[in-house]
This record gives sequence, C-alpha cells and structure tokens, in this order.
Amino acid sequence: MSVQDENLRIPSTDWRAYQGVLSRRMFAFVIDYLIVAMLWVPAAVVVFFLGILTFGLGFLLYPVLFAALAMLYFGVTVGGRNQASPGMNMMGLAIARTDGRPMDFLTAIVHLVIFWIANALLTPLILLIGLFTDRGRLLHDLLIGTVTVRRDRS
Repeated sequence: MSVQDENLRIPSTDWRAYQGVLSRRMFAFVIDYLIVAMLWVPAAVVVFFLGILTFGLGFLLYPVLFAALAMLYFGVTVGGRNQASPGMNMMGLAIARTDGRPMDFLTAIVHLVIFWIANALLTPLILLIGLFTDRGRLLHDLLIGTVTVRRDRS
C-alpha cells in the first residue's frame, strides 16, 4: 500500500483539506450523474431486447434500471482503490471513513442510498447541513461515518 492510499484511510485533521469541498461535491455530483445517464442508454437498449426475448418480462427492469446502474457505478468506483467516483476524481475529492477503514462496495452503496433518502425527505436542507457541520459533512456523511476530503490537501 502506498503512502497516498494510506492517507485516504485516515481523514485529515488539517482544515485546508476541507476547504471548498461542498462546491466541488456539487460539480462532482453533476458529472457523475451525467456519466450514469450515458451508461443508462446502452443498458436500456439491452433491457429492450431482453424484454422482447422474455415476452415482456424484461421490461419490468426499466423502473429500477437507473437506480441499479447508479448503485453499481458508485459501489465500484467509490468502493474501489481510489475511494472516489470519476466525478470526484475530476474535482480532486475522495471519501474517507472516520474510523480509518477503507470504503468498500457495500458502504459506498449505503452512502448513496442514504443520500437519496435524505434528499427525498430534506431536499433544501441537505446542503445547508454542510455549512454548519465540521469539515462540511452532509447528513448522509454524519449517519454513515464518512468525510469527503480534497486529494491535493489531504
């Protein structure tokens, strides 16, 4: 394990590692969801042909297709070696667990699902919480024990 990989496991105590994280997270969110939307198009074509082959049963996958793709995308990327999605990498961000363990596939998916639930229930408040918490943590970060840090300053 390299020194950089080890640094991602331990959240930084330096305040500069959290400077500008909220705005970078918003841009990373948009980038990631554009990527998931682009992945959805070929997946929808596959489901269409699967629906034809299964005499319509495959069409039942359409309602869950986007959510399933997003969970797989974030589980593999955030739960992977870089501990960041491609959008987060572009914005220079990474997710670290506050207990020092690395993010894994399941934790990344739970992080995403809690974000969706919190966003559905508290849409305007989800970003406001980040303005008043230490290290700019959002509600789902607080609930699951994660923090988003800048890679260039961690």
